[in-house]
Amino acid sequence: MSENPLESSRPDSPQIIIDDTIDGQGLKVLIESSLAWLKTNQQSINALNVFPVPDGDTGTNMLLTMQAAYNEIAVSGERNIGKMAHSVAQGALMGARGNSGVILSQIWRGFARALDNLETMDASLLAKALNEARNTAYKGVVRPVEGTILTVIKDTATAADAFLQGSNDLMALFQSAVDAADQSVQHTPELLPILKQAGVVDSGGKGLFTILEGMLRYLKGQSLETPIASVQPLSLMNLDETQEAIEPGQDYEVIVDFRPNGALNLDSFYNELTQIGTSIQVGEGDGMYRMHIHVPTEKRYQPIDYIMELGTITKVAMENLLAQMNSGENRGGSPLNLSKIEPGQIAVVAVSPGPGISKIFASLGAAAIVEGGQTMNPSTEEILSAFENLPTDKVIILPNNKNIILAAQNAASMTVKKVSVVASKNIPQGLSAMLRYLPEGDFSQVSQEMNEALNDVDTGEITVATRTVEINGVDVQEGEVIALYNGKLVQSATTLEEACLGLLEKANAADKERITLFYGNNINKSDVNRIADKIRSVYPSHEIELHDGGQPHYQFIISIE
Repeated sequence: MSENPLESSRPDSPQIIIDDTIDGQGLKVLIESSLAWLKTNQQSINALNVFPVPDGDTGTNMLLTMQAAYNEIAVSGERNIGKMAHSVAQGALMGARGNSGVILSQIWRGFARALDNLETMDASLLAKALNEARNTAYKGVVRPVEGTILTVIKDTATAADAFLQGSNDLMALFQSAVDAADQSVQHTPELLPILKQAGVVDSGGKGLFTILEGMLRYLKGQSLETPIASVQPLSLMNLDETQEAIEPGQDYEVIVDFRPNGALNLDSFYNELTQIGTSIQVGEGDGMYRMHIHVPTEKRYQPIDYIMELGTITKVAMENLLAQMNSGENRGGSPLNLSKIEPGQIAVVAVSPGPGISKIFASLGAAAIVEGGQTMNPSTEEILSAFENLPTDKVIILPNNKNIILAAQNAASMTVKKVSVVASKNIPQGLSAMLRYLPEGDFSQVSQEMNEALNDVDTGEITVATRTVEINGVDVQEGEVIALYNGKLVQSATTLEEACLGLLEKANAADKERITLFYGNNINKSDVNRIADKIRSVYPSHEIELHDGGQPHYQFIISIE
């Protein structure tokens, strides 16, 4: 069973360009097509991380944003393309996740504005819509950065304008726009040096190209189910993040490690697997391949049988996804003791990546917790819903992640309540801000003091490198432990202990007074205690605190004050 929503993604797909125009129903099909193709290539976009950390989420954010946009029009019979485009924009706005998703929602907002209440769209209107999409996206970002999704929409709009000088062929304009987006993505490392250092293209730009390419593939009758064949390092597969949404036909997850008998024909391999299941990923390392797939119950053994024909299987893992999801719904521990807010008081809404961190925010006075962080950024709607029903008109939002700030600001702009976004970029900054929180204080003053508190703390993060790279003068080997200090890669080490101590040295921790360790869900307590004891021996005069944060991916988040 296909996970793609589009069932007509075949060469016999119905024609939606009539007399070189597209109406609202045609746009609906194109949105559905772009969603399907984005879903197919979601994980390869996630893998385009600048830093070699296991939390790539751009593909997921853009997919969920587009899913929200499509949900808004899924049952609509509207033929007016302007009205349909506005519905798409509204869905994308409410469902926007992460910086890439928020900018994507602005692109759709501008696109809709150019088509306002028009019945159909021809080539000249498509070019106009792309130009307005560019303008709106740039206006929505305080400090636009080139070499990102902004550059890709700009180059796409420019190409559409140039094409119109010689033709009004709508299908040909689509092709020209997609070609320009592709070229723009490939050029992003030349505009953004950090991309060139990391050896990747911009993930948001790649996501936008994939959306446009999905539309073109539908128009050309090409499949939307077979991902662009690619092999990534085993450590980049992010298999823990393949359960964002378990759909019909995704009853079992099957992972097979194998050594092929000869050279693996990747295109043929992918094509065969798409006949069996969905969410396909392939990783390789030292001649060993790992295949990941989601399949319906009746096909759970087919991937194994197929791969046995290709080589020697060394390991098989099979999980019942629906059972995992059901057990996960019942897991959660003790309920949060959130603060009860009275009318007229200031309420704080905090985003938290782990249950332990959520409890700490609650103990400091948070009135609402929004679950999320890296790999699962909350949407604009989720943030808005967290405070809309609180019995006060004064709200402060702590995003606690640089990739959630734009969505928080979007939510703040969509309510009649007085809302301030204190732009915390990480958990230590958010907790530092909470120490200045006074529920009955003056709103402007409390907001200002919480903003000032962001500078009172330094932040360290410890995780494992997902690929070999050199960034900021730091040589990193895949599988090594790496340390980030205030968002910058500063250390690569062979052990967690070495990485933690190296980070603290680079942070000049000797001149500070307090070190707080929030340990994640991927490290055992004995290792936590051993590393904490070592830090105490190196910094005997410091106050050392230890908390179970429960966050994914990062063994430690470290607050240095």
